[in-house]
Amino acid sequence: MQASPRSRHASRLTAALAIGAAFSMIAAGLAQTRPRARDLGIAPGVLPPGPLDAITDVPGVKVGHTTIVEGDRVRTGVTAIVPHDGNLFQDKVAGAVFVGNAFGKLAGSTQVQELGTIETPIVLTNTLSVGVAMDAVVRYTLAQPGNEQVRSVNPVVGETNDGGLNDIRGLHVTRDHVIAAIQGAVPGPVAEGSVGAGTGTQCYGWKGGIGTASRRIERLGCTVGVLAQTNFGGNLTVDGVPVFRFLQPPRAGAAGGADAADGSCMLVVATDAPLDARDLRRLAARAVFGLGRTGSAYSNGSGDFAIAFTTAPEMRSRFGESAPRARTVLPTDAVSPLFEAALEATEEAVYNSLLQATTVSSRGGRAEAIPIGALRALLVRYR
Repeated sequence: MQASPRSRHASRLTAALAIGAAFSMIAAGLAQTRPRARDLGIAPGVLPPGPLDAITDVPGVKVGHTTIVEGDRVRTGVTAIVPHDGNLFQDKVAGAVFVGNAFGKLAGSTQVQELGTIETPIVLTNTLSVGVAMDAVVRYTLAQPGNEQVRSVNPVVGETNDGGLNDIRGLHVTRDHVIAAIQGAVPGPVAEGSVGAGTGTQCYGWKGGIGTASRRIERLGCTVGVLAQTNFGGNLTVDGVPVFRFLQPPRAGAAGGADAADGSCMLVVATDAPLDARDLRRLAARAVFGLGRTGSAYSNGSGDFAIAFTTAPEMRSRFGESAPRARTVLPTDAVSPLFEAALEATEEAVYNSLLQATTVSSRGGRAEAIPIGALRALLVRYR
């Protein structure tokens, strides 16, 4: 009996997702053979990291990736950040957005700015896949138990342009890839480098990708975590060392645009401190400022965005809630340590995205992983 076109499509999709998941595990394994920043003695700032030095140090936060690698053309993917285990639409987290330079797309940002809440998982992908990712997030939200009467959803989807290494015009990200990243989100260690939405990205001319880090503010009993999708340029500086003066990526055959400073960076900032939307926006701003510590040029062609949210239960908004209730909010005069945490964690997350990334090549070109030995020698010399 011959299979129907629908069943053949489902079989091909299942196989593609299985291959993507397998590649994610392989890429994560390869990344583990490369050091993170702290393995090289790079520990920006003064605050201690959380146990994982990752955004998932913030209790309840989960991260999932779908990595899509097909033939010699497709190098892309999806990364999903889920703020808590419950129904996000029914139990919205307080959130805010800060725009450093708006050459890019952050779908859903205007409602977040207006209402100060986030009601869906946060999804990162490539520039031309924002539409399909929005569709997937809407469908995922509508399908959640308790949302049977929901008629409006504000999906939050960010992007960077991976068209140098990826056949971005082929529109290879599907609804199923996005939903797989959301449903596959887990707490614990986060795969970094050339995975998920960082599969085809580049940073400072080297292979970029996904990076994460965290900071603990012990006297306040809270954590700030940052996840970065790095695809931007400028003059790479690591731990204060002007790496760009002595160690440059190979230009011949490299994928990328005419201006090496162009690109984008999406930053997701999580905390469990009880901040309101106003101070979350200020926290998001510090994450964007933190890119400057690594040498970002914030060029005309770079979209630099940060999304911040708090998992603090007292700051959540219940769908349909109308009665007044008391909240405990961290005073404005107490937020400076969180600002420092966002600066430090962003800087380290960028370094981790570079250090964990593996070399990626495609028909479009090749992006080399930053050479660990040469970087290590340079840092030792300066110290």
